[in-house]
Amino acid sequence: MKKFSGFLIIISCFPLLFVLSGEISYEIEAARTFENQMKQSIELPNIISELPVTLLDQNNNVYSEEYVEWRKPLPFENIPQIVKDIFIYSEDSDFYEHIGFDLSAIARALVINTSEQAVQQGGSTITQQLVRMRYLSEEKTYERKLMEIFYSYELEKRYSKTEILNMYLNEIYFSNQVYGIESAATYYFGKSLNELSLAEIAFISAIPNNPSLYDPLKNFEQTKARQERLLQTLVDHDVITLAEAETHKSLPIKLNVKQKIQSYPAYSTYVLQELKWLVAQNEGLDILIANAKTAQEKEQLQAKLQDKVQSLLQQGAVIHTALDPAKQLHDEQAIDQILSLPELQASAVVIDNASREITSIYGGKNYKKFDLHRAYQTPRQPGSAFKPLIVYAPYFESTDYSPTSTVSGGAYCVGIFCPQNYGGGLYGQVSLSTAFRYSYNTSALRLYNTIGVDTAFNYLEKFNFHSLDPKDRSYAAALGGLTYGVTALEMADAYTSFIDGSYSQAHAIRTVTDLQGNVLYKWPTERSVIWSPKTVRYMRSMLTDVVTHGTGVGLYTTTNYIGAKTGTTNDFKDFWLAGLTDTETAAVWIGYDMPRSMEAIERYQIHFAIFNAIMN
Repeated sequence: MKKFSGFLIIISCFPLLFVLSGEISYEIEAARTFENQMKQSIELPNIISELPVTLLDQNNNVYSEEYVEWRKPLPFENIPQIVKDIFIYSEDSDFYEHIGFDLSAIARALVINTSEQAVQQGGSTITQQLVRMRYLSEEKTYERKLMEIFYSYELEKRYSKTEILNMYLNEIYFSNQVYGIESAATYYFGKSLNELSLAEIAFISAIPNNPSLYDPLKNFEQTKARQERLLQTLVDHDVITLAEAETHKSLPIKLNVKQKIQSYPAYSTYVLQELKWLVAQNEGLDILIANAKTAQEKEQLQAKLQDKVQSLLQQGAVIHTALDPAKQLHDEQAIDQILSLPELQASAVVIDNASREITSIYGGKNYKKFDLHRAYQTPRQPGSAFKPLIVYAPYFESTDYSPTSTVSGGAYCVGIFCPQNYGGGLYGQVSLSTAFRYSYNTSALRLYNTIGVDTAFNYLEKFNFHSLDPKDRSYAAALGGLTYGVTALEMADAYTSFIDGSYSQAHAIRTVTDLQGNVLYKWPTERSVIWSPKTVRYMRSMLTDVVTHGTGVGLYTTTNYIGAKTGTTNDFKDFWLAGLTDTETAAVWIGYDMPRSMEAIERYQIHFAIFNAIMN
């Protein structure tokens, strides 16, 4: 009966409009169209709003917030009754009686608006205000007003009064991109709604009536005046006494405006990228993208992935990460200070050996949010630092040779590829350990050619080298000569296999949960075995030998073990260090964004200083 009556009331609006003014024939024609639509159920548009995404460090403290609009929805039962009273008595005292709109209020508004030759008066219920916020624009036309009525009636059919009031209180606008009563409490006072005094509740409740006029950051006194009127409204409806109202009016209002948390931008920027990789893997899109046969197919799959990530962000999420804030801060400050030369840049990644989690990441000097992130976005030629992964470990794994076995350090060519040793040196038969210690290129190429390109890359492909190109299956790869290069993240990640021979992709994200704490995504914990115990033993021994007797002299640790490999590319355009201690694995790159020779600063061993700083 209520629905039928509501329908009749809506239909009756049209002749009323015609009588009120002969100048609105266009709107009447539009209204007739809407009348026909009312014969069927109105299809309400989908609602799209972005809830905040928060990043937590390993101590469960928030270090970064990602949002455009500040929203913190509350269940109806968690909203104090006094809040509900304020909005009902000040905005819509007949809320529990009407069917979504108040015909008498609309008629009064139409009379006033017609006489003034413009649409000015509102006459809106809470339901209509919710409809306007959710589905419609703020334009003042009769057409929009009628659609608002239809939507309001439909909303009342679909939802209870409690649900409508809850949606309203969670979506109403409080100025400064703040939506919802709980959001207003945390934004303006730094406290949850249930921690506010009645004076504070009434103060923020004053804002939505006119968010520009009552913006407390610009018009504090205006907001305070409306707060006092709202307190009087509560008195008028016997919610509080006059004495209580006077007491709360006299209480001082001290704002504590929320500042958006944006600490450790190098780490948080990387986490948001890793989130895309995590979603892609969990949804099976990473394999589909990698195997896409055409550029168009790949583009479509990447768009699908972007939609998945965007949907997650819109729903709001909490990303639990392995960030060690003390270490991240220390590493950033130390590296910034070490990079004293103008324009010289660096990247570095540190991974915890036990958990294989990224505890700190350095994206560049004085890094700002979403700057070029050199740790994962800028592959560079790795030079000899690549040899342990593509030559020596695969050689030990596929043969019976050991570090004491011998190999020639003399001149060697494969086809027209004839690399030279550093300084042009030529050597006779030397142990593999010696060839590794001093990074003889001709010896590395001999070993690489012995096992073959395919065997070497079969091992390499077990790691997470996004930057490799199919054209990299060449002999130059044995010496780190690649099409694009690799990143510090990829190098540190692969070097973790020398901890104990096992490997799982290093990650910063532990879990991604929804706002209720339900786990949405997390990385698999299983590890695959890449190297046998024999190979691990040989590699760790030779990496240590580099530090004690070879090109890595000058590196040190406070733990029992340290092993590393250096890398220098042609014309000294890139300096690398990758290695591990008992507790951590790291990779460091230094160079210029526009590559140029660093031969003049080679003796300063800047990458050594960085490695020592972040590993101790």
